[in-house]
Amino acid sequence: MQASQLNKYDDLQLVAEYKLTGNNTFVGELHRRYTHLIFGVCMKYLKNEDDAQDASMQIFEKLLVDLKKHEVQQFKAWLHMVCKNFCLMQLRSGASKLKRTKEMQKDLVSFMESNSELHLTVENTKEIQLTFMEECLKGLNEEQKLCVELFFLQEKSYQEVTELTSYNMNNVKSYIQNGKRNLKICIENKSAKK
Repeated sequence: MQASQLNKYDDLQLVAEYKLTGNNTFVGELHRRYTHLIFGVCMKYLKNEDDAQDASMQIFEKLLVDLKKHEVQQFKAWLHMVCKNFCLMQLRSGASKLKRTKEMQKDLVSFMESNSELHLTVENTKEIQLTFMEECLKGLNEEQKLCVELFFLQEKSYQEVTELTSYNMNNVKSYIQNGKRNLKICIENKSAKK
């Protein structure tokens, strides 16, 4: 369909045509019309141009799914709400990732400090920690290893790990918890032998 033909449709007609046909061109036209709005809302909340551009693209993908599920009465207002909620979720996710990273670092530091044999220089301690961590990660079963790597090393949320692995939420939480415990036991064993 030509862009000139799409210009004849109002927003709700484009939504209706997309729902009817599943043709992404209609959503593409909506995205083109409101790119400035989407980017502006993302900049307002994320305060970083690269993050705002990434979020704008993710919102386009989200529209392809959400428009099929929701009855939209006023597209522009609905889109603004979708963008705002998406950005707030990104900010919450970033805050929780930062919190998890700090918790993991705190756990490792307190573990290393509690073991009198490991009172070494900071550089040596970190090097030993990383070596032990790499070795112990290899010893986890596949599910635990995958979930721990995604959650802690790639800083994915529980929901993201669930989507990436196709495991259910309870299994993901269990694999992460058991993997973390097994890592700690493995690191303690390796430290005791050193």
